[in-house]
Amino acid sequence: MEADGDAHVQNEDVPPNQDLSFLQSSVTSILSEYGWYLVFLCMGVYLLIQHLRKNRPRDNQSSSVSVVSQDPGSVVQRQEALEASRRKMQEEQDARAAEFKEKQQRLEEEKRRQKIEMWESMKEGKSYKGNAKVAQQNTEEAPSSSSLRPRTDKKPLRNSGYSPLSGDGGGGGGTCAWRPGRRGPSAGG
Repeated sequence: MEADGDAHVQNEDVPPNQDLSFLQSSVTSILSEYGWYLVFLCMGVYLLIQHLRKNRPRDNQSSSVSVVSQDPGSVVQRQEALEASRRKMQEEQDARAAEFKEKQQRLEEEKRRQKIEMWESMKEGKSYKGNAKVAQQNTEEAPSSSSLRPRTDKKPLRNSGYSPLSGDGGGGGGTCAWRPGRRGPSAGG
């Protein structure tokens, strides 16, 4: 027992600075070799923690809102409103589809009627398009017969001697003639 007491006394005699000086020298050597890596690692860990803290309150708020809104009465009411909204949109779509179908049927009936008229006119030996033109002329002649005649008081857009390839601008002076640019370098010297 006395030996154990002596050993305990010897450990108390050893100064604790000696253990810390060894630790200090090892930490100094590690920092001198890997200092920048450790700085960047610490910054990355800090930024990661900040990012996670920002996201965590959102998750907590949304979960608390969802817990509060899980009231069975409000859920049923929300689902009924959603169902009513869907039913209304479906009825609107059905009405539009029925209207479109009716319009398509009218167009097909009109086309079928025109084909029958064309076939009957061709059986009689008349040209269908000729009949249509005659019908249009008859309807246009009733309001005014002067609208069928071409107007002569208009002046022509260009004179009759105009040729775009001649380069003289139609004989009217020729001030806007195009000439190709010089070949070679733009600045001599």
